[in-house]
Amino acid sequence: MNPGPFMNPVTSSFTDFVASYAPDLLPGRRPLPAGAVGDEIPHATTIVALACAGGVVIAGDRRATSGNLIAQRDIEKVFRTDDYSAMGIAGVASMGIELARLYGVELEHYEKMEGRELSVEGKANRLATMIRGNLAAAMQGLVVVPLFVAYDSERDAGRIFNYDVSGGPYEARGFHAIGSGSLFARGSLKKLYREGMSAEDAVLAAIQSLYDAADDDSATGGPDVTRKIWPIVAVITAEGFRRYSDEEVAANVQTVLDGRMGDPDGPTAPLR
Repeated sequence: MNPGPFMNPVTSSFTDFVASYAPDLLPGRRPLPAGAVGDEIPHATTIVALACAGGVVIAGDRRATSGNLIAQRDIEKVFRTDDYSAMGIAGVASMGIELARLYGVELEHYEKMEGRELSVEGKANRLATMIRGNLAAAMQGLVVVPLFVAYDSERDAGRIFNYDVSGGPYEARGFHAIGSGSLFARGSLKKLYREGMSAEDAVLAAIQSLYDAADDDSATGGPDVTRKIWPIVAVITAEGFRRYSDEEVAANVQTVLDGRMGDPDGPTAPLR
């Protein structure tokens, strides 16, 4: 084994370090199969995020699909990336999970090497570079598109960034959604989102939007009451990342279900 790269680190980027030592370990550097194979691999679907007072909420359904089949009912799609950021994944599930884990190491490595955290813009741009490295695979159907959220201490506010397959990033105002059910989730959030809403109200709005997405998109999974499979919900504030417990999410889901019994289409926005 050549110890050189380990004894003489020249970069605060973990992915750049791996690229110089063992590039085949990076998702974007591996040999690609011939032809488009994306439809044969399980895909993660809908992720939503919305800003709230002093932070940001991110949530995702639990379904993964392979073509018209349900590949998994309880997949994890929302990941803590450091104390004040998180990402949700849509697209090829296995590569998305790997990207989220690698990105978490990237941020930790930078902090250890530099003795400080990246700025929110720096975190968003670093993730964009990693996505860009997967472009060749994306062109063959192995697409991974994340939704990145972070708490910005300078603004005392949550921020949301979305990406295309070539990187991006694009900052969203207020709320955003990605994945197959994103069209319906964003339509729901247009009705429900209010600037400065509390974290509790934002969580409820996120679950309502995922319910609406599942109502119209077969690839998005709704809450599974019998199996007790609930959406993943997390909030990031000045106190850091906190994932809601199953019991907390279940209570919010029950509120949504109780309301839908009387109004299946959910809450509506006032005209005035």
